[in-house]
Amino acid sequence: MNLSEYVEKRNGMPLGASDSLRNMLYRSLGAETFAKFWQYWNPIWGYYLGKYIFKPLKQILPSSLSLIITFIACGFIHDLAVMVLKWKFSLLLTQWFLFMALCVIIGEYAKINYSKLSWMVRALIHTLVISACFFIAYQLNKFIFMVFIS
Repeated sequence: MNLSEYVEKRNGMPLGASDSLRNMLYRSLGAETFAKFWQYWNPIWGYYLGKYIFKPLKQILPSSLSLIITFIACGFIHDLAVMVLKWKFSLLLTQWFLFMALCVIIGEYAKINYSKLSWMVRALIHTLVISACFFIAYQLNKFIFMVFIS
């Protein structure tokens, strides 16, 4: 599957369509599981993460571990961008993405599904999970900085 086909499958509209951002937000925030949220979120980035990180890892590692490593790699790439801009070492986003990966795996394992809830409640749940993961990562990052770096 090429990038255009992937984006249309995930986003429900062709690559570059005028309403693609709105559609991506609507689909991802209204997803029935946290794992589905990530299938709809940023399909272009997801295509490359899937093709070059997740799928090769999945051939040699269990799916869950491949997912965790893919999320960590994604967070680290985000951190690299921040480090280049700020000229300051940080792994905050790497930790954040690790916690979100764990939420995906726990949600799948526990078969957590919000499909019977309204779109607004599903969007709120996803926003809260993402925010809680960031809060935990931020607190852990502060603790690590205090204990090991200061």
